[in-house]
Amino acid sequence: MNLLQDIIVVDFSQFLSGPSAGLRLADMGARVIKIEKPGTGDICRQLYVSDTRIEGESTIFHAINRNKQSYAADLKNAEDLEKVKQLIRQADVVIHNFRPGVMERIGLDYATVKALKPGIVYAEISGYGNEGPWKDLPGQDLLVQALSGLTWLSNNRDARPTPMGVSVVDILAGTYLAQGILAALYRNGISGESTLVQVSMMEAVLDFQFEVLTCHYNDGRQLPVRSSLSNGNAYIPAPYGIYKTKEGYLSLAMGEIPKLGQLLACPELMEFTDRAEWFDRRDEIKEILTKHLQGRSADEWLSILEPADVWCAKVMDYQDLMTQVGYKVLNMELEVKTSNGLAVRTTRCPIRVDGQVSVSDRGAPLLGEHNQLINKQFGLGIA
Repeated sequence: MNLLQDIIVVDFSQFLSGPSAGLRLADMGARVIKIEKPGTGDICRQLYVSDTRIEGESTIFHAINRNKQSYAADLKNAEDLEKVKQLIRQADVVIHNFRPGVMERIGLDYATVKALKPGIVYAEISGYGNEGPWKDLPGQDLLVQALSGLTWLSNNRDARPTPMGVSVVDILAGTYLAQGILAALYRNGISGESTLVQVSMMEAVLDFQFEVLTCHYNDGRQLPVRSSLSNGNAYIPAPYGIYKTKEGYLSLAMGEIPKLGQLLACPELMEFTDRAEWFDRRDEIKEILTKHLQGRSADEWLSILEPADVWCAKVMDYQDLMTQVGYKVLNMELEVKTSNGLAVRTTRCPIRVDGQVSVSDRGAPLLGEHNQLINKQFGLGIA
């Protein structure tokens, strides 16, 4: 998939949000050059989120920086900074996710970079934008989830606020940044204009909640009320949620309660003929379901519900998932190799273009691995 062939991206970003945008651009054929601090590099190299390491570095670093090149440069060193500026003059996109003011102090802010390379697409991610009392707070995924109201949507009514179990804000911000970059590249191809693309993590996660926030804005600013049990979505009526069965768990999406009662041989449910009750009395309905579904296994219930076109699914963990034919036919697993020849298994780009997927086998780079190559190819350091 070489839709972005010949596009050169100079990426100063670290950890997850910015690098996830760079990863997607690399998947689509762009040449992404990571600018890293000599000696330590991207903080993600050593920021472990599990006890699994790959060549002494974090698994996340290897997952999110595959198919990129690494250029080690001390941006406080005048000679290194000049080389980076020479590289930018030949680039199409610059990415960073530093706090507001950092790139200005370095001398690589948008105005300076635009003067270096007219037509540049300059893309940045911040935690909370460049204005307001939060602008200097750390843009860290859990903290943004906590401030944004997102943690009050999961778990049951009386449970504590519950964050999502993945770095959802980081990845969302990176996704939105990549979208903005692609739109800016399109405009650049028409007009040649420089473009500043900005995404804050807070704005990204607020937009992520557009469904529930739109309800909140338009119903007198009422707070979302989670179900007292089997909560799946604060604004969706019963049976929406996850239920424990005799063996395993069963998820139920939207559905007709009387029909469900008939299929499950549960007369109590057949009494709820008024659709309004499915929301107003959803806790009562869910309590009936909770007790009734414990009579059989998840697989037994599925054998009844699926043929009747009821929206339902078994709840799986990764081990269960990976035994399924439905998972296997997607071929989501990708094996890449580091420069030392170590094989690393990760996920591939989910985008298909003309039926094809991106499957580069290049793993994450060693720190400064491509300095010599890039210096030569771009003529860096040559007056």
